[in-house]
Amino acid sequence: MSKKYEQLAMDIIEKVGGKHNINDVYHCQTRLRFKLVDESIAKTKELEAMEGVAKVIMNAGVYQVVIGTHVKDVFEEIEKLVDIKGKDVVSDEKKSIFSKVIDFVSGTFQPIIPALSGAGMVKAVLALLVVFKLVSTDSQTYYLLNMFADGVFYFLPILLAFTEAQKLKCNPILAAGVAAMMLHPNWGALVAAKDPVYFFEVIPFTLATYTSSVIPILLVVFAQSYVEKFLNRYIPKAVNLVFVPMFTFLIMGTLAFSVLGPIGSIVGGYLATFFNYLATNASWAPALLIGGFLPIMVMFGLHNGVAPLGVMQMADLGFDSIFGPGCVCSNIAQATASAVVAIRTKDKKLRQVAMSGSITAYMGITEPTLYGVNLPKKYPLIAAMIGGACGGLYAGLTQTHRFATGSSGLPAVLLYIGDNTMTCFYNILIALVITFVVTAVVTYALSLKFEKVDTKETPAAPVLDIKKEVVTSPCNGKVHDIKEAKDKVFASEALGKGVMIEPEEGKVIAPLSGTISTLFPSKHAIGIISESGVEVLIHIGIDTVNLNGECFKTHVKQQDQVKAGDLLVEFDMEGIEKAGFSTQTMVVITNTNNYQKIEKTASGSITYNEPLLILEKE
Repeated sequence: MSKKYEQLAMDIIEKVGGKHNINDVYHCQTRLRFKLVDESIAKTKELEAMEGVAKVIMNAGVYQVVIGTHVKDVFEEIEKLVDIKGKDVVSDEKKSIFSKVIDFVSGTFQPIIPALSGAGMVKAVLALLVVFKLVSTDSQTYYLLNMFADGVFYFLPILLAFTEAQKLKCNPILAAGVAAMMLHPNWGALVAAKDPVYFFEVIPFTLATYTSSVIPILLVVFAQSYVEKFLNRYIPKAVNLVFVPMFTFLIMGTLAFSVLGPIGSIVGGYLATFFNYLATNASWAPALLIGGFLPIMVMFGLHNGVAPLGVMQMADLGFDSIFGPGCVCSNIAQATASAVVAIRTKDKKLRQVAMSGSITAYMGITEPTLYGVNLPKKYPLIAAMIGGACGGLYAGLTQTHRFATGSSGLPAVLLYIGDNTMTCFYNILIALVITFVVTAVVTYALSLKFEKVDTKETPAAPVLDIKKEVVTSPCNGKVHDIKEAKDKVFASEALGKGVMIEPEEGKVIAPLSGTISTLFPSKHAIGIISESGVEVLIHIGIDTVNLNGECFKTHVKQQDQVKAGDLLVEFDMEGIEKAGFSTQTMVVITNTNNYQKIEKTASGSITYNEPLLILEKE
């Protein structure tokens, strides 16, 4: 399995422009997130066409490659191949302020999500133990488990300091040290005493508590990034290791307690007031909007700017009504829409993708089903947004909130159990039932229009069970082994077994009878599915996607029925070569795994309609 991920990692690196085009790379639950030197040289279309890649998204200066649940395995292989330490930060000059903010918030909060989720689930388990009277609230076990769960939130400033410093390219250990000062028990004692505090009897330190806070440490580390750069510039390298940390602690400690911390506390106070206002006067709004529009936010990366609001509300008020309820409703809606598609569709490949995506979405990871099913089909996405909004509206109207941060799938319902109440738990279950029913009904209703579904008990359409099938040559030219192709993806047979042809004439005909399943907007690649299920991809040229359709003329459109020998595409060989591209044409069987043997029957020169490949089933 590691070899599979190693090859995928190598192909991804190549398609994003090579090692030298990568300034930074990290990952979330389903995506690789690249900071590229130049996004324009990345081969996005080719990357999206690769097996193992669901979607590519360019947003807020981050080049996102959606992989799925095995993203961690792919990332580990990329880490072995790419050295990102010490590289210059990608220039932000061309980014909008909005993009910079989203990028900063995402880079700071994303790495701490596992810790928040783990602590949240511990809290949920503790709540269950209390509800079923397995643990008493005055027992030492309760005291210790509560400590296990609350530790992350109590020391949240230290975690945020570390991740923010990594994002801003300053010393994360020093940042964590400054945060530790703000949480020191001695400072807590001074705040509790309520007596005025002066540094050197001159500089006043405002009495404020920073445990579980967010805004103060964000301001402090932001300032530290500039202080560190200044110190590193003027302190000689010979004594840098000693004096930069010393002056950083002295300067940032003073600024943290006298200016930045108090400002952050004031801003945090206003945020807490805003959260209280929403919870009291407009509790329906956040859950409705998140429940309905979260898929769109995910597509544009905006959810990374909204999710931290739930973390801040949790830190300030001890619960989250802004992001959690709407998020879980949206995720269940997407899972349900995908499940209905799996039940209704006749497409076996789509059914498999939809069913597996639905299962992961019910567990809280929606990207595979969003990009693999709901977005391409469109109507399931509409149904999911309607269902998620309905469930979110109920959750909002009943002031449902979660008491801990964690996953946003079915296991997340445990986060809605409070120490002394089950009300939110019951309400989130009702909200999810509403979400499920509305989404299922709307998806089914829309599928009647958009899906071709067999209504009989007999098979929808006869699929020919042919043990052997012949694929003829779509080109006039010279046949070569696919491993000789200049395109490494095809040469590695990652897209399937087949051949490479060096064409001598700018025409491509149908190699078998069937349906045009794929026709790229750039006209350089075309897919055909035969009645017996053979899936053939004809890819004209290397990197010719960059011609954006120039030099190509198509004679068919997607979903057309064709017969073997029908003219599919004409292309200007001379024009393609003058533009600097190869005309090597790959003919591959993309569902290679369905066949026991795929044999090349020709070598050297070949003409149209001559046997090219023989496919044998078991």
